[in-house]
Amino acid sequence: MFEDRPAVPGIALCSSADLVQGGLAVPFDVRYGGQTCTAFAIRFKGEVHAYLNRCTHVAMEMDYRPGRFFDDSGQWLLCHFHGATYEPASGACVGGRCRGGLVKIQLSEFDGVVRWHTAYNLQPVEF
Repeated sequence: MFEDRPAVPGIALCSSADLVQGGLAVPFDVRYGGQTCTAFAIRFKGEVHAYLNRCTHVAMEMDYRPGRFFDDSGQWLLCHFHGATYEPASGACVGGRCRGGLVKIQLSEFDGVVRWHTAYNLQPVEF
């Protein structure tokens, strides 16, 4: 049996072991719509997910301490400034003051490496 390889190689983000279920997120910088933004990757129910670190209520970063997005139960992503609550697998708003879901970033995981994938409005930050 063969594992599915992503069609596009993607940009290496971290080791698979760096993302622990309900644990700290791995941050990374992106250009989204021409602006430099912070994004974050998490593991939830064995799958990796990534989103822009931008609450939909007010466009500000959601973590109160670096890498802390999960609530105490490890089941929800929280904006620690306004209490918006998001579903970790989809980014959908499930409670609190939010206007829609989080901006999802495509990830893949293969051979122990998590990679993120660009889109027309999502690119790596150039130094």
